[in-house]
Amino acid sequence: MEHLITSIVMKLSLPFLFTIIAISLYTLSKGADMLVTEAVVLSEKLGIPKMIIGATIVSLGTTLPETAVSVVAAVAGDASLALGNAVGSIICDTGLILGIATLISPLPLQKEIVNRHGWIQFGAGVLLVLVSIPYSNIGIIFTKGHYLPRFIGFIFVGLLVVYIYLSMKWAKDSQNNYLEDELEEFEHKEHSKSQFLVIIKFVMGIALVILSSKILIPTVKETALRLNVPDSVIAATLVAFGTSLPELVTSITAVLKGHGELAVGNIIGADILNVLFVIGTSVSFAKTGVFVEPKFFKLYFPAMLFILAVFRVGTILYKKELKRLFGFILLGTYILISAISYI
Repeated sequence: MEHLITSIVMKLSLPFLFTIIAISLYTLSKGADMLVTEAVVLSEKLGIPKMIIGATIVSLGTTLPETAVSVVAAVAGDASLALGNAVGSIICDTGLILGIATLISPLPLQKEIVNRHGWIQFGAGVLLVLVSIPYSNIGIIFTKGHYLPRFIGFIFVGLLVVYIYLSMKWAKDSQNNYLEDELEEFEHKEHSKSQFLVIIKFVMGIALVILSSKILIPTVKETALRLNVPDSVIAATLVAFGTSLPELVTSITAVLKGHGELAVGNIIGADILNVLFVIGTSVSFAKTGVFVEPKFFKLYFPAMLFILAVFRVGTILYKKELKRLFGFILLGTYILISAISYI
């Protein structure tokens, strides 16, 4: 699909490109608005906290296209792309997106849910690093790298199934503990909306966000090339930024609409799925496993663990909400990691 969009975009004139960018930005915002609105309605109808909805259904929807692309790359023999994409997305989601969201408005924390899913988020990152190390000859990781064997992919997919099962179980427990007055107030306002219609509009919101992102990034990239923006700048910004655009728009929209806990859940869930879903399925489809280059051990793995640790410490220290100061810390950490990667 991306190749088709790119080939079409390359034939268009500059005014048409600007028009497509404007339309894509509009549909992207409308899709995100619909996604967040219906996610909140679904949360209320099911009696499930918005943070759990964000960590499961919303994050699953926003990472699904990324998984599809990674699986296709793995089948074509380029599974390493999935590894870089997933690790880079975790760093970007946790540092850049969550940092920006927190700067816009302090993010409310539901401690039990954040701690439970947050430790899984951190544990998934640690597990990825641990299974990538050749313990018989650890010294080679910084010079020759190592292969992530195919069976690890199957283990990750198995853990994904366990995570989804536990999330459903926790959601049911949360549903039983849901506040009656909130349900009564919601039912009074939203009784006319059928659950089926809510799900349809929710899926449409996800589809609009994903499709708009897929059209927007190649169009902006082509426009930048026409305006003589250097390739290095394009690669460092648009390409890396593009894969996390659905999470970014969804999270910021959620914060602006007063549903910050949905944004927190979305990022935590996306990080977990990037390891178990994106990498798990990609490695499973790669016939010879995935080569982990030395740069992952030198920079990307330490950077991923560091930013996940910073977020974990923040959620432990702050009792009720993530403050704007913490947003500066997350964003600063992301900028520092990006600067080091260029050096």
